[in-house]
Amino acid sequence: MYNIKLADYVIEPKPVSSNYLVACHYFPGWKPDKHRGFEAIWDYPERTPLMGYYDESNPEVTDWEIKWATEHGINCFIYCWYRSNENVGHPVTLEGIRLAHQIHEGLFNARYKDMIKFAIMLEADNAGVVSDKEDLLKNLMPFWIKEYFTKPNYLVIDNKPVLFVYDYSFHVLEAFGNSPEALKEALGECNELIKQYGFDGMIFQVEYRYGDLEVLNKHRASGYDQTFAYCWHTLQQFPTDKEAIAQQMHYMSLRAAFDPYFTILTCSQAWDPHPWAKPENKDKVTRWKLSPESWRSLLERVKGLADSLPADALGHKLIMLDNWNEWSEGHYISPHLSGGFQYLQAVREVFTKRDNLPDYRLPDAIGLGPYDQDWKKPHQK
Repeated sequence: MYNIKLADYVIEPKPVSSNYLVACHYFPGWKPDKHRGFEAIWDYPERTPLMGYYDESNPEVTDWEIKWATEHGINCFIYCWYRSNENVGHPVTLEGIRLAHQIHEGLFNARYKDMIKFAIMLEADNAGVVSDKEDLLKNLMPFWIKEYFTKPNYLVIDNKPVLFVYDYSFHVLEAFGNSPEALKEALGECNELIKQYGFDGMIFQVEYRYGDLEVLNKHRASGYDQTFAYCWHTLQQFPTDKEAIAQQMHYMSLRAAFDPYFTILTCSQAWDPHPWAKPENKDKVTRWKLSPESWRSLLERVKGLADSLPADALGHKLIMLDNWNEWSEGHYISPHLSGGFQYLQAVREVFTKRDNLPDYRLPDAIGLGPYDQDWKKPHQK
């Protein structure tokens, strides 16, 4: 932009201090030829990342994300993890997982990777899952232990690696004969297996975004330690900010009252999958996006609820944000054209000690980038 090179690489982050573990969900769908990616939002310029249509397998891109996240109080990314259907029942390899580029090419080669924690979320509804206990213990667990759990920057709480599970349709439970007892037994064996590597067990968390107490009881009987929401949905198709916040707080308050030790709180910034909707469904999708001011109000209310939980409950310190970069689904707090850094600034103001000075210069301001060469529209190539 200024045609002046002021730095040879991403300037080292200055992480802000916080008493909270703020984890942000991350969708790794932004590498050319790996997914529809940014092609889906060409007609939605307000969603354009301030870094442009980047390739997230580039470690330099990852370092920008680490910088922006840690300088605003986000200290963990939770990556969606997809197993290929063809790999189920077989030893896991890099070729046997989908959209692994962000972790294995971007994060693992990033200069500042040790400044942020990471975790994986097993995608049980949009990919291959697990065939049985043997597949879990002999195929999935060895790969996870070697590639993730034993990494120094993996999310470990109380000497226990945390595994998140996205199982909206109970596919994992189906693999265990729809028996909560059988799944609980298998997760217990995972706890014992991980102890061979110096850990004290594992923490298993499962996704659920509503308030049915029977479902919560089923998850608890299945051996999960906590439930969380990847995102929250509203009863209205076009809710106001007030309605969207009220719906989230209703579910979280209900679940905290059900069992404060089984509850992790999630703050959802928006929901608008219009770019991904089929033409016949575009007028039917739910669409909303909190303003930066409303987002901050939600963060403050969730912080208050977290502070009210027992001090020894994990939900007292671990708070989830939805989402870093779901550009096509319409929920994203990473710096973007219509919101700038305002959503991240709200996180910093609510959850941190504000004892740093974030650097808001974009890549082109210091002579780095561009990172969007491979995402140009066909007529621009």
